Parts: sequence; C-alpha cells; structure tokens
Amino acid sequence: MEFRDILKNLPEVKGPVEKKLGFNIKLKWTLIVLVSFFVLSNIALYGADPGFLDQFEYLAVIMGTSFGSIISLGIGPIVMASIILQLLVGSKILDIDTSTEEGKKFFQGLQKLLVFFFIIFEALIYVLMGGIKANVGFTGIVIVQLILGGLVILFMDELCNKWGFGSGVSLFIAAGVGWRLFTAGFGFLGTEGIAGGLQPTGKVWAFVVSIMHADSQGAMLALAAILATVILFLAVVWAQSLKIEIPLSYDRLRGYTMKWPLQFFYASVIPVILVAALVANLQLFGGLLQNWLGHPSFLGEVVNGRPVSGFLFWISSTNIVGAIISGSWRWVYLFQTLGHILFYMFLAAVFSIFWVKTSGMDASSQAQNILKSGLQIPGFRKDERILESILARYVLPLTVMGGLAIGLLASSANVLGTLTGGTSLLLGIMIIFQFYQKIVEQHQMDMNPAMKKMMGV
Repeated sequence: MEFRDILKNLPEVKGPVEKKLGFNIKLKWTLIVLVSFFVLSNIALYGADPGFLDQFEYLAVIMGTSFGSIISLGIGPIVMASIILQLLVGSKILDIDTSTEEGKKFFQGLQKLLVFFFIIFEALIYVLMGGIKANVGFTGIVIVQLILGGLVILFMDELCNKWGFGSGVSLFIAAGVGWRLFTAGFGFLGTEGIAGGLQPTGKVWAFVVSIMHADSQGAMLALAAILATVILFLAVVWAQSLKIEIPLSYDRLRGYTMKWPLQFFYASVIPVILVAALVANLQLFGGLLQNWLGHPSFLGEVVNGRPVSGFLFWISSTNIVGAIISGSWRWVYLFQTLGHILFYMFLAAVFSIFWVKTSGMDASSQAQNILKSGLQIPGFRKDERILESILARYVLPLTVMGGLAIGLLASSANVLGTLTGGTSLLLGIMIIFQFYQKIVEQHQMDMNPAMKKMMGV
C-alpha cells in the first residue's frame, strides 16, 4: 500500500451528502460539539494529579483545554501540526500543490497524520516529564486517557467543520474565552479579601467593593482591566469592518453588479491563533523541561508558570498598566514589551502568508472562484491572468498588513491587562464576530424568524 493510500484511508468524520446544510442542522451539531467540549473539560483524568500544569492555567484558554481534564492536550496537537506543515510547504521543503483538489486532499491527510503523531507525543511528554503526575501504577492509563481525549478533540473539530458553522478549533477557543471572561468580570466572592474580609473575584464587583472600602489602588486596578477590555473590543470591531471591495459584473446578465469584499484581516484570526498557541507550547515545554531537569533549560527559567529569564521571558508579556498602578514597574518590562510585540507581529505576518497560500485564498484561487461564479471586472477582458494580476495588487499587501495589525492588536492587548488574557480576548471577539458574519451570510434565508430577529438580520 502506497503512502498516499494510507492518507486516504485515515479515519474521518463523514461529510454531508447535501451541498448546503440548513441552519437548524448546523446549529444542532455546533451545540452538540460545544456542550460535549464543556462536559469533557470537567471530566478529570482518572489516576492523575495535574501537578505542574496547574501553574499554566492562564494558557489553557489559548490551548482550548482545561488542564487536568481528559482533554488536557486541547487544540495543541492540531495547531502544532498545522504550523509545521505550513512552514514545510511554504518554504518548499515539501512540494505540495494545494491549488489542486488532489493536492488539498494530500495536504489534509498529511496534516491529520501529523496530528495523530503530536497527540501521542504530547501525551507522553505531559506524563513522563511530570506535567501531569500519574499515581503509582497509573502511568499507562493516564497516557491512554490523554490520547483518547486528543482524538476526541480532533474529530469534534472535524465534525464542526463539516456539519457545523465552522472551525472547531475556533469554537473551543471562543467557548473558553466566554466562560473565563464572564467569571473574570462577574465572579462571586473569593476567600482572600480586603482587610481580612471577603473579596469578589470578578473585576466589576471588585471595583465596587474597593470603592466602598476606599481602596484606591484596588479600584484603579479593576477599572484598568475593565477599560482595557472595552477599548480592545471596540478596536477589534472597528478593524473587522475595514475591507476593500472589488466591483464585479455578471458576464451574462448585463446591468447586474456586485462587490467582492477583501477583508483587512485577510487571513482571518488563524495567524494569531497559531502564534499564541506556539508561544503557549514553548512556555509549557520550557516549564516541563525545567521540571524534568531540575534546573532552567536553554529556553529560560520558569517560576510559578511565568518565564523570568531567557528567550521565553523576552517573547512573553507583563501587565504594564497593572505594574505602574501597583508600583512594581521595572524598565526591563519596556524592552520585554517591545520584544513581545515584534515577535507577535513578525510571526503573524509570516503565518498569514503561509495560510493564504495553503488555504486557497491567494490571488490565483480567488480569480478562479470569481470566473466560476460567472463574474468579471467591468472594463477588463474576461481572462484569468488579468483578473489574477488585479487581485494580486490587493491580496499580498492585505495579507501582510492584516497579519502585522492583528499581531500588534494581540500583543498590545496582552500588556494592557484585560479581564482575560489579551490574545485570548482578541481571539474570542474576532471568532464570535466571524461566526456571526458567516451565519448571516449563509443562512439569512433559512433562519428561524425568532433567531433572525435576535441576530438583527
């Protein structure tokens, strides 16, 4: 059996026979996947103690997981496989023509095979390096549970892609962000408090209680987090509305025109998901390596889940607003912030280019889609090469500028100290907005009237 035959026979979720699924069917399967995700995130690993990974709980939302649960691997294997394969294809180390149907299937099969590898690899690493401490005699059982959880996440992502409203990876991140954002803003009373009393964990209640107790620093810290979240939300919604519209006309229906929109964030939210997941994986690996070796690794020293030196420190972020208010500001944070922002912007731009080339969003693929739809640019001959050259003027600049901009937004949000992690909040806002746009665009005709009214369609 040839290698390509193996890729074609990998287990998969069977897609629908219909070319277009109805709104109710997509809603049903999306809700099933979402509820299943929350249920699985609350099923603890049998015979294990999360141990060292508890320190990295702030990374869980970006990883689309809940450490200590059966889905502790989260989206890590999927994202790592995607990053590596895109780098190999983008650098031409692997020569795969993703513009053809056969090339796309080969790419997708290879990616799934790589995901299987990373599920097994990360499950072994988490347990054998002490990230998740297995009780005596339970090491093999814990590893098997992690592998099964990773496979469930993979097939839930595939199920959502084929039967739901879009990417399961995006859905898992959005679900985690929504849950943590609500608890961060409106969480009830915790056990640590002001002057020995009770203090709310939610910033909204913390602000009110701080005002009542004349705690100006506590009130300022809570207010800064709330304002940073509101400002980021408004900035992302505004940036999402930016687009270039290419005027087109139907070649067989004279007088009928339309506009082909090219969004400013042309590669969507995918590049920043890849960057954030890469940083999260590096921090996890650095912490696990240090825990295993008993001393800091080449990546730097990690204390209580936070890098304090080395490469990891310079690409991580510090809440500089909170540091200024609390009086813990150090000038090294300024250089760390610059390193963090530049790292995010550069990689987001690189991943944007690779994603556009491998996902059929390049100028050539767009030109083919336009011509297949019976459209052309008014005043120009109906020729794919002409159309491609016109689109190329916009696609590459939008890809690079959009990647740089989303990297800047994500990294800036991290240092402003939003209610939940800046990158995760940015991802949550953009993912939900894009889900909304996709639903309105594809299902405004077959949507339930009550749902139409709720979504403002």
